[in-house]
Amino acid sequence: MRILILCFFSVVIAFGQQSQIVDFKELKADITIFPKNKKVIGFLQYKFEILQKTDSVFLDAIGMAVHSSASSQTKVSLRATDDKVWIKHPFEADKEYSISFYYEALPKQTMYFFGDQVWTQGQGKYTSHWLPSIDDVNDKIIFNLSITAPAEFEVIANGRLEGEHPINDQKRWYFSMKNPMSSYLVAIAMGNFEKHSATSSSGIPLEFYYSAGNDFKVEPTYRYTNEIFEFLENEIGVAYPWENYKQVPVRDFLYAGMENTTLTIFSEAFVVDSTGFMDRNYVNVNAHELAHQWFGNLVTAQSSQHHWLQEGFSTYYALLAEREIFGDDYYYWKLYQSAEQLTELSDQGKGEPILKAGASSLTYYQKGAWALHILNERVGPLVFKQAVQNFLNKHKFGSVKTDDFLNEITLLNGDDLQWFKGDWLNQGAFRSTQALESLRKSPFMENYLGLSAIAQRPLAEKVTVLSGFLKAPVNDYLGQAVVYQLADEPFGESLPLYLKAFESGNLCVRQAIALSMEKIPPQLKPQYESLLDDDSYVTQEAALYYLWLNFPEDRNRFLEKMNGVTGFQDKNIRQLWLTLAIVTDNFQNENKQAFFNELSSYASPKFSFEIRRNAFEFLSGMDGFTNQNLKYLIDACLHPIWRFRSTSIQLLDELLKEEETKLQLFLIKNELTEPQKEWLDTKLK
Repeated sequence: MRILILCFFSVVIAFGQQSQIVDFKELKADITIFPKNKKVIGFLQYKFEILQKTDSVFLDAIGMAVHSSASSQTKVSLRATDDKVWIKHPFEADKEYSISFYYEALPKQTMYFFGDQVWTQGQGKYTSHWLPSIDDVNDKIIFNLSITAPAEFEVIANGRLEGEHPINDQKRWYFSMKNPMSSYLVAIAMGNFEKHSATSSSGIPLEFYYSAGNDFKVEPTYRYTNEIFEFLENEIGVAYPWENYKQVPVRDFLYAGMENTTLTIFSEAFVVDSTGFMDRNYVNVNAHELAHQWFGNLVTAQSSQHHWLQEGFSTYYALLAEREIFGDDYYYWKLYQSAEQLTELSDQGKGEPILKAGASSLTYYQKGAWALHILNERVGPLVFKQAVQNFLNKHKFGSVKTDDFLNEITLLNGDDLQWFKGDWLNQGAFRSTQALESLRKSPFMENYLGLSAIAQRPLAEKVTVLSGFLKAPVNDYLGQAVVYQLADEPFGESLPLYLKAFESGNLCVRQAIALSMEKIPPQLKPQYESLLDDDSYVTQEAALYYLWLNFPEDRNRFLEKMNGVTGFQDKNIRQLWLTLAIVTDNFQNENKQAFFNELSSYASPKFSFEIRRNAFEFLSGMDGFTNQNLKYLIDACLHPIWRFRSTSIQLLDELLKEEETKLQLFLIKNELTEPQKEWLDTKLK
C-alpha cells in the first residue's frame, strides 16, 4: 500500500502540482562549459521551503547525470529520470532546506554550441535541458551563477558581474541577482564579444555587446537605446526593476530576440551599419525585449491563456516607444499593417480570442497590442497609466492573470470592462470597425485610405492627386503608395510622376521604384542608376539586379561600381555580385574561379544560417553544387533553426530528383558525421 501511494503522489506532482508542495527560493550554481565537447557540468546549491509534508520533490532536468555531494546541508537521495531529478527525504511542512549536488549534461537543445559562440534560449520551459531547474513559470527563484569557460571568451549572464578570475587556460565569472525570476529567463552568452558601456538617465548600467571587428556598427545597431530606456521608464511609470541591462547579438539565434532578465540575446541579423539602418534596424526588437523586463519578467503570466499580458503589452509599449522616435505616422502605419493581417485572418474564419490558450503569435502580439490601444483610447491615458503602475507594483516578482490588470482599471473608473472582454479578449473576430474608427483619427491615415480608394482609377483621373503627394516634404508611406500605383500604368503617362518621385530624394519612395520597376525604360536609366548610391542595401540590391538584367551592354560597369559592397549581415549584395560576376561573359574571366570559391564558402557552417541560405539559393540557381556544397547542405538539413532546416531539406529534395546528385551523395557519405549519415540514410531510402 505504501508503494501505491508513492507512485500516485509522483504522478500528481509530475503534472504541475508541485508548486503547492515546495517553493524553490534560491540557487547558487557553479557551472563549467566545455564548448568543444558541447557539455556542461555543475555544482548546485538549492534552497527551498516545503509547504506540505512530503517525502520527495523534483527538479526538471532533461537527460542529466547527477551525483550527491557530501557538503549538502540536508542529506538527500537523488534519482535521475529522463526528464527530472527526484530528491527524496522526509521533508516537514513550513521548513526551509538546503541541498547540494553535482550534475552533467549534454544539451540537445536550449544551450547551443557554434564553435566560437555558446548561447542559451530557454523560452517557456526549456532551461531544464542545461540546468536542473523548474519549468513552471510560477515558481520564481533567485539565480546566482558562477561560470567557468575558456579564457579567450567573454561570458555574459543574468545580473551583476561581481568579479572574474583566471584558472589556468580558463576564467571564472561571478554573477549575482537580488530578486527572483522564472527559470526560463536564465541565460548565458559566451563568445568573442567586446562591450560598449553607458548609463541610463535613472542610473541603470547599460552594456551593448558586439563581435570583435564590428566597432563601426555599434552606434547604428544600438541607436536610440538610451531614448527607449528613458521613455519606457517614464511611460510605464515603474522604475526599471533589475540591477543592469545588457544586450548581446549572437549568430543563428532562433528568434529575433529573447528578453532574459537583465540580458537580451538577439539575432546578429540586426547588427547593421548606417546604410543598413533604414531597412533592417534593431529599434523595434530592442524596445520590445526591453518592455519585457516589466511585462514577463517583473510580472509573469500564470499560464498561456494570459500570455498576452507579456507579448501584447511588450508589443504595444514597443510601438509607443517607436512613436516617440519616428512619429505619429509611423505609429498609425504599423497599427494599420497589423489590422490588415488580423482582418484577413478574421475573414478566413481563423480569428482567435486573445484569452485562448495556445493562440498564435499574431493574436498574442498584434491583437493584444490593438486591444491595449483601444483600451487606452477608451479609458483615457491617465487611468490607463495609473492602472498599469498599480498592476505592476502590486504583483511584482509574481505571477498574474488578466483580471489582475483589468481590476485595476475598474478600481480607478468603475468600468467593469465587459465591453472590452467581449469585443477584444473573448472574441475571435477582429473588431475591424473599431480599428478603422481609431485609425481615422490620424490625418495621415485619412490620406492613405483616400489614396488606396483611387488605386483602380485611370491614371488620367488621379494624376493631380498623385502628383500632390510627391511634393516636398514627401511622406514615406504616401510616396511609396503613389509609386506602387504607377507600376502597371503606360510609361508615357507615368514618366512625369516617376521623374518627380526620383527627384523627391525620399529614400523610401526611391526604394519603391527600385522594387517595382522590373523593366527600366531607357529614358529613366540615368535616374535608376543613381539608386546604386542610395543609403539602403535593399535599394542597392534591387537596382544592381534590374540594371544588370535590363542593360546587358553595361553589365561590366555596374559590376565594377558595386564591387566590394557587402550589404547586410547576410552578405546580400556581395553574394548577388559574385553570382552575376560568375555568369557575366568577359567580366574578369581570370577571377571567376575565385568568385565561385568565395560564393561556395558562404554555404559553410562557419557562417550564419542567413549567409548560408543565400549561398544555397545562388548556387542552386547556377547548378553549382559541388561535393563540398552537398556536405554543407546535409549539415544545414540538421540545423537547429527549423526555417533554415526546412528550406534546406526542400532544396535537397529537389536536387535528389537528379541521379547525379544521388551518386555524389554516395561518394561523400563516408565524410559525414554519424548523425548526418543516419539522417541521409533515411532520406535516400
